[in-house]
Amino acid sequence: MTRKVIIDTNGLMIPGQFGLDIFSELKRLGFDSYIVLRASARELEKICAQGSGKDRTAAKIAVSLLDRCTIIEKNGFADDMITDMAVDMNAAVLTNDIELKKRLCSKGITTVYLREKTRLSI
Repeated sequence: MTRKVIIDTNGLMIPGQFGLDIFSELKRLGFDSYIVLRASARELEKICAQGSGKDRTAAKIAVSLLDRCTIIEKNGFADDMITDMAVDMNAAVLTNDIELKKRLCSKGITTVYLREKTRLSI
């Protein structure tokens, strides 16, 4: 059975910020299908164009990882879309966003997050 994980913008920036291979970590946790919202991809492109320093570098790395993900077109506020998609698809979510994590937890959605800046955890 395929285990899906939706990766939000800051989840995609982990490799550039912390040098962690999120795909091998997600595989270790049992996930084999990676989903990204078009809105997150656009946000990364915006950071590449307008950001500076470490954020810009992390965003460039994140954009280069998008080809390993399924990009889904959906309209609306990113956190709402991620929450709805996670429920509809029975998917986990990779995020370090505290507010989003609280929302996902309240709906019983599995969240994957960066732990001790060295690995992903559920």
